[in-house]
Amino acid sequence: MAAAFTCTSLPPLSLRSETKAAASSSLSARRLFAVSPESGGLRIRLSQSPSSLTSIQPRVPRLRRGVVVVCEAQETTTDFSIVNDSTWDSLVLKADGPVLVDFWAPWCGPCKMIDPLVNELAQQYTGKVKFYKLNTDDSPSTPSQYNVRSIPTIMIFVDGEKKDAIIGAVPKSTLTSSIDKFLQ
Repeated sequence: MAAAFTCTSLPPLSLRSETKAAASSSLSARRLFAVSPESGGLRIRLSQSPSSLTSIQPRVPRLRRGVVVVCEAQETTTDFSIVNDSTWDSLVLKADGPVLVDFWAPWCGPCKMIDPLVNELAQQYTGKVKFYKLNTDDSPSTPSQYNVRSIPTIMIFVDGEKKDAIIGAVPKSTLTSSIDKFLQ
Protein backbone atom coordinates (compact mmCIF):
# COMPACT_ATOMS: atom_id res chain seq x y z
CA MET A 1 0.00 0.00 0.00
CA ALA A 2 1.12 3.51 -0.72
CA ALA A 3 -0.42 6.88 -0.05
CA ALA A 4 -1.39 9.46 -2.64
CA PHE A 5 -2.02 13.02 -1.53
CA THR A 6 -4.62 15.43 -2.86
CA CYS A 7 -4.09 19.05 -1.85
CA THR A 8 -6.34 22.07 -2.32
CA SER A 9 -6.49 25.51 -0.79
CA LEU A 10 -9.64 26.71 0.93
CA PRO A 11 -10.69 29.49 3.29
CA PRO A 12 -9.96 28.48 6.89
CA LEU A 13 -12.66 27.01 9.13
CA SER A 14 -12.46 26.48 12.85
CA LEU A 15 -12.80 23.03 14.39
CA ARG A 16 -16.14 23.97 15.92
CA SER A 17 -17.75 25.09 12.64
CA GLU A 18 -16.38 22.04 10.84
CA THR A 19 -17.65 19.74 13.57
CA LYS A 20 -21.05 21.36 13.17
CA ALA A 21 -20.87 21.06 9.38
CA ALA A 22 -19.86 17.42 9.64
CA ALA A 23 -22.69 16.67 12.04
CA SER A 24 -25.28 18.41 9.87
CA SER A 25 -24.23 16.54 6.74
CA SER A 26 -24.10 13.10 8.45
CA LEU A 27 -20.36 12.65 8.04
CA SER A 28 -18.54 10.38 10.45
CA ALA A 29 -16.04 11.63 13.03
CA ARG A 30 -13.15 10.58 10.82
CA ARG A 31 -14.13 13.36 8.40
CA LEU A 32 -13.38 16.08 10.98
CA PHE A 33 -10.63 18.58 10.36
CA ALA A 34 -8.79 20.85 12.73
CA VAL A 35 -6.67 23.94 12.27
CA SER A 36 -3.65 23.90 14.58
CA PRO A 37 -1.94 27.23 15.38
CA GLU A 38 1.48 25.60 14.81
CA SER A 39 0.48 24.55 11.31
CA GLY A 40 0.20 28.03 9.84
CA GLY A 41 -3.39 27.28 8.78
CA LEU A 42 -2.91 23.69 7.57
CA ARG A 43 -6.11 21.71 8.04
CA ILE A 44 -5.44 18.38 9.68
CA ARG A 45 -7.85 15.51 9.09
CA LEU A 46 -8.74 13.83 12.37
CA SER A 47 -9.30 10.11 12.64
CA GLN A 48 -9.91 10.26 16.38
CA SER A 49 -11.73 12.67 18.63
CA PRO A 50 -10.91 16.41 18.58
CA SER A 51 -9.08 15.98 21.90
CA SER A 52 -6.30 14.17 20.00
CA LEU A 53 -5.24 17.55 18.57
CA THR A 54 -2.78 18.09 21.39
CA SER A 55 -0.42 15.52 19.87
CA ILE A 56 -0.52 16.96 16.33
CA GLN A 57 2.20 19.51 15.64
CA PRO A 58 3.09 19.53 11.95
CA ARG A 59 5.97 21.68 10.74
CA VAL A 60 4.96 23.67 7.71
CA PRO A 61 5.96 27.08 6.45
CA ARG A 62 3.68 30.01 7.26
CA LEU A 63 0.98 30.38 4.66
CA ARG A 64 -0.61 33.59 3.43
CA ARG A 65 -3.36 34.71 5.83
CA GLY A 66 -6.77 33.41 4.77
CA VAL A 67 -5.43 30.46 2.78
CA VAL A 68 -5.56 26.90 4.06
CA VAL A 69 -3.98 23.97 2.27
CA VAL A 70 -5.92 20.75 2.67
CA CYS A 71 -4.14 17.47 1.99
CA GLU A 72 -5.89 14.14 2.16
CA ALA A 73 -4.08 10.82 1.90
CA GLN A 74 -5.70 8.07 -0.11
CA GLU A 75 -4.32 4.57 -0.17
CA THR A 76 -3.40 3.23 -3.57
CA THR A 77 -2.81 -0.41 -4.34
CA THR A 78 0.18 -1.77 -6.20
CA ASP A 79 1.68 -5.22 -6.40
CA PHE A 80 4.53 -4.07 -4.19
CA SER A 81 5.29 -5.86 -0.98
CA ILE A 82 7.86 -4.89 1.58
CA VAL A 83 10.90 -7.08 2.04
CA ASN A 84 13.43 -6.69 4.84
CA ASP A 85 16.52 -8.46 6.16
CA SER A 86 14.48 -11.13 7.96
CA THR A 87 12.14 -11.92 5.02
CA TRP A 88 14.76 -11.66 2.26
CA ASP A 89 15.48 -15.40 1.92
CA SER A 90 11.87 -16.53 1.83
CA LEU A 91 10.51 -13.78 -0.43
CA VAL A 92 13.38 -13.14 -2.84
CA LEU A 93 15.90 -15.97 -2.85
CA LYS A 94 13.35 -18.81 -2.70
CA ALA A 95 10.81 -17.22 -5.05
CA ASP A 96 9.64 -18.89 -8.24
CA GLY A 97 10.24 -16.74 -11.29
CA PRO A 98 11.80 -13.30 -11.63
CA VAL A 99 11.86 -10.92 -8.67
CA LEU A 100 12.53 -7.18 -8.88
CA VAL A 101 13.73 -5.46 -5.71
CA ASP A 102 13.74 -1.67 -5.40
CA PHE A 103 16.37 -0.56 -2.85
CA TRP A 104 15.25 2.86 -1.64
CA ALA A 105 15.07 5.25 1.33
CA PRO A 106 12.39 7.79 2.27
CA TRP A 107 14.84 10.74 2.12
CA CYS A 108 16.12 9.86 -1.37
CA GLY A 109 14.97 12.31 -4.07
CA PRO A 110 15.84 10.10 -7.06
CA CYS A 111 14.01 7.20 -5.34
CA LYS A 112 10.87 9.34 -5.28
CA MET A 113 11.37 10.22 -8.94
CA ILE A 114 11.59 6.61 -10.08
CA ASP A 115 8.86 5.27 -7.79
CA PRO A 116 5.93 6.04 -10.15
CA LEU A 117 7.73 4.25 -12.99
CA VAL A 118 8.33 1.18 -10.87
CA ASN A 119 4.68 1.23 -9.74
CA GLU A 120 3.58 1.29 -13.40
CA LEU A 121 5.85 -1.66 -14.14
CA ALA A 122 4.49 -3.57 -11.14
CA GLN A 123 1.02 -3.30 -12.64
CA GLN A 124 2.23 -4.00 -16.17
CA TYR A 125 4.05 -7.18 -15.12
CA THR A 126 1.45 -8.46 -12.63
CA GLY A 127 1.64 -12.25 -12.49
CA LYS A 128 4.95 -12.33 -14.40
CA VAL A 129 7.38 -10.65 -12.00
CA LYS A 130 7.23 -10.22 -8.23
CA PHE A 131 8.03 -6.67 -7.09
CA TYR A 132 9.44 -5.82 -3.66
CA LYS A 133 10.70 -2.67 -1.97
CA LEU A 134 13.53 -2.73 0.56
CA ASN A 135 14.08 0.34 2.74
CA THR A 136 17.86 0.55 3.09
CA ASP A 137 17.60 2.53 6.34
CA ASP A 138 15.43 -0.11 8.01
CA SER A 139 17.29 -3.14 6.62
CA PRO A 140 20.98 -2.32 6.08
CA SER A 141 22.36 -5.90 6.02
CA THR A 142 20.90 -7.00 2.70
CA PRO A 143 22.03 -3.94 0.69
CA SER A 144 25.49 -4.35 2.20
CA GLN A 145 25.57 -8.03 1.22
CA TYR A 146 24.79 -7.10 -2.41
CA ASN A 147 27.15 -4.09 -2.46
CA VAL A 148 24.41 -1.49 -2.88
CA ARG A 149 26.38 1.75 -2.67
CA SER A 150 23.88 4.12 -4.24
CA ILE A 151 20.11 4.37 -4.29
CA PRO A 152 17.86 3.91 -6.03
CA THR A 153 19.20 0.53 -7.05
CA ILE A 154 16.93 -2.00 -8.69
CA MET A 155 18.03 -5.62 -8.78
CA ILE A 156 16.48 -8.50 -10.64
CA PHE A 157 16.78 -12.00 -9.20
CA VAL A 158 15.93 -15.28 -10.90
CA ASP A 159 15.96 -18.53 -8.92
CA GLY A 160 17.68 -16.77 -6.01
CA GLU A 161 20.53 -15.46 -8.13
CA LYS A 162 21.19 -11.78 -8.86
CA LYS A 163 20.93 -11.36 -12.63
CA ASP A 164 20.90 -7.60 -13.17
CA ALA A 165 21.29 -4.29 -11.32
CA ILE A 166 20.12 -0.86 -12.45
CA ILE A 167 21.53 2.08 -10.49
CA GLY A 168 19.97 5.52 -10.41
CA ALA A 169 16.81 7.11 -11.72
CA VAL A 170 16.60 5.67 -15.23
CA PRO A 171 13.89 5.85 -17.93
CA LYS A 172 11.06 3.33 -17.94
CA SER A 173 12.40 1.82 -21.18
CA THR A 174 15.66 0.89 -19.43
CA LEU A 175 13.77 -0.92 -16.68
CA THR A 176 11.44 -2.62 -19.16
CA SER A 177 14.30 -3.96 -21.29
CA SER A 178 16.08 -5.27 -18.19
CA ILE A 179 12.94 -7.08 -17.00
CA ASP A 180 12.11 -8.47 -20.45
CA LYS A 181 15.50 -10.23 -20.65
CA PHE A 182 14.41 -12.57 -17.84
CA LEU A 183 10.85 -13.38 -18.89
CA GLN A 184 10.30 -16.68 -20.66
